[in-house]
Amino acid sequence: MEHTERILAIMDARNITAYKISKDTGISESLFSKWREKPSSRVSSANLVRIAVYLDCSVDYLLGRTDTPNVNKSLKES
Repeated sequence: MEHTERILAIMDARNITAYKISKDTGISESLFSKWREKPSSRVSSANLVRIAVYLDCSVDYLLGRTDTPNVNKSLKES
């Protein structure tokens, strides 16, 4: 799964529109539209961090390096 597919899946599950996340993060709304048309692994590190903070999940989760969305949650379970 591409990074953008994971981001879009979270947005869909939480009913977050491209307009809303764009407005709140300063990331171009058109970027999310491009990702819907053609998922990509090309996400700048700055945007990846902004999105992770906004979605309250780890960058590792967005990158597919873990299936646990929140770092703090995984630490509590240990």
